Amino acid sequence: MNKVADAAGDVPAPRVSAIAVFGGLGLAIVLGAAIAATVGAAGISPHRLAAALGLVGGDAVDLERDRLILWTIRFPRIAMALIVGALLAMAGATMQGLFRNPLADPALLGISGGAALAVAVVIVFGDKMLVPAQIMPPAGILPVAAFLGALATTAVLYRFATRDGRTPIATLLLSGLAVGALANAAIGFLIFAADDRQLRDITFWMLGSLSGATWIKVATLLPFAAVAFGGAQLIARSLDVFVMGEAEAFHSGIEVQRLKLWATVLVSAAAGAAVSVAGVIGFVGIVVPHLLRLAIGPGHRLLLPASGLLGGILLLLADTLSRVVVTPAELPIGILTAILGAPFFLVLLLRQRAIVGL
Repeated sequence: MNKVADAAGDVPAPRVSAIAVFGGLGLAIVLGAAIAATVGAAGISPHRLAAALGLVGGDAVDLERDRLILWTIRFPRIAMALIVGALLAMAGATMQGLFRNPLADPALLGISGGAALAVAVVIVFGDKMLVPAQIMPPAGILPVAAFLGALATTAVLYRFATRDGRTPIATLLLSGLAVGALANAAIGFLIFAADDRQLRDITFWMLGSLSGATWIKVATLLPFAAVAFGGAQLIARSLDVFVMGEAEAFHSGIEVQRLKLWATVLVSAAAGAAVSVAGVIGFVGIVVPHLLRLAIGPGHRLLLPASGLLGGILLLLADTLSRVVVTPAELPIGILTAILGAPFFLVLLLRQRAIVGL
């Protein structure tokens, strides 16, 4: 057996058709959104939800209140959960194809931490420089800062983890640990220098939450999501060849360096945009692609869009659970995804260790 496991992992042949998978994911999105819309401090029954959407009749007073809650709070949060989850899962699937290992993930490798550091820099020093001058920061400055921070972190990680065209798992994880530690240290310094309001904002990024969802933030995410998913589909077939090795990809006509560049930019854009509105949320990028490879196989043409759908579903369900598990308070979603995702990662790590014969 080949000792080197590729990014797809040593997975069994697909057992479920792509049509069934995408159909099931589409149905799960509808059901998950309906559940999320009805759950909360102000409970909305399924009948009142249907009435607020104009599907059935209802009491005028209840309709006005329900529509206000749904369209200003819950629907933006549902949309943001779906987009952020999709971005994180797609970034994880792309990075696993790029590094040819199923353990790669933007959060695990410090990319999300680098994006959060960039956001923290803007929060602290942006206020100190712009507010005294009575200048309002641009509306999209946080996503742009997070993207640049993620891009810089990815470049550093790839530089240290790759030797002779190969990326050993031990070097990859240790490099990610070091980069993440440096980012956390820098964020710690910024926390020390921040005032009370800035401190609350930075804490939000570190724990992860969708509580601040608005339609403006959703609209800010859409260009990043469009670029990330459109670009991912353009390199999907190249990633299928790349997982066989850089030499094989080169001899197959793939421009390896260009592929690396585009994949790095796409992962940075996706992770940076997600961090800019939701903070650091881990393990979605590891769990989702691995589950889908067991169902539809390692082909990126189907894996990438399916990862986006399932990532959105899982984050939507996690966000819904975070709103009810410690009612009336709200559990940060980053804590919940870590609690659920860490055991899965340990199992995957042990499985990968068995595959490579360590």
